[in-house]
Amino acid sequence: MPRFRSVLLILLIAIPLIAGTGYWLLDRQHYETTDDAYLQSNIVLISPRVQGYVTHIAVNDNQAVKQNDVLVTIDDRDYQARVIQAEANISAELAHIERLRAMKTSQHAHIETAGANIVAVQARREQIQKDLQRVNNLIDRGSAARQSLDKVQSESKQAAAELRGSQASASAEHNQLATLDIEITETEARLENAQAQLTLAKIDLEHTQVKAPVDGIIGNRGVQLGQLVRPGVALASLVQNSKIWVEANFKETQLQHMRLGQPVTVKVDAYPDLELTGKVDSFSPASGSEFSILPEENATGNFTKIVRRVPAKIVFDSPENIELLRPGLSAEVKVKVH
Repeated sequence: MPRFRSVLLILLIAIPLIAGTGYWLLDRQHYETTDDAYLQSNIVLISPRVQGYVTHIAVNDNQAVKQNDVLVTIDDRDYQARVIQAEANISAELAHIERLRAMKTSQHAHIETAGANIVAVQARREQIQKDLQRVNNLIDRGSAARQSLDKVQSESKQAAAELRGSQASASAEHNQLATLDIEITETEARLENAQAQLTLAKIDLEHTQVKAPVDGIIGNRGVQLGQLVRPGVALASLVQNSKIWVEANFKETQLQHMRLGQPVTVKVDAYPDLELTGKVDSFSPASGSEFSILPEENATGNFTKIVRRVPAKIVFDSPENIELLRPGLSAEVKVKVH
């Protein structure tokens, strides 16, 4: 009887042990697991695009916000003045262009008048040339006095001088028109620059309201009322909690049978009763040690082989219960490889 009890006791101990060992071996054949896994999310640093003093803060730490919600307001008086100044510059350039175009219209009239004067002087000169030819013929026949020829020759010289003067005046009017065209072109260029300055001024004015770029939760808020803020200086962090995934670090010896798209079970340490499902989305292009600030140097003569870990990105199948998760939480990941 004691022997029977001993055998029974051994069996009671051995059977669960064998079953457990068998299950463990079977589980290892079909799954790869790691507890070196952490939740990750996109964390956006909120910083202003313009400089100024903070006049209003609309959010607190841990507050949920929607895209385009106003988070911080910067004193906009300087930026409003720049918009008004740019608008005034545009008005001035437009008025100048209108004046120049009116002058150009008047200049065309002057050119037409100068052209008409040239035509009139040329016609008069041609008539005088005919009179001169006629007087010369009369003198040759003895029918006209020498004084008549002198008078006509004087009129001819005067007409020639008037023609040169009219031509010079017409040339000056054309030059003045060309000058107006150049000035109009330059003013139009200044107008375009003023319009660009207005656009930039309006953009800067709009940026005095710092808005949420995406939906998320505010964290690490460091901005204070009345603080002088500058572009590039973080005011707060915005955690995009709707875009959360797991970064699981697997040993290099576990990667042989792992593939993209394989189903994954995730358990988060903070919620031990919560089981989430997902899939393998991607693998890092290098082991984690390769991205460290000071990569390990093995060419020193002292070498100890260490199993490397390769990060894998695990995405969730469903957004259900995602709102409970927070970046940085630890997790256990189980990948079904067969």
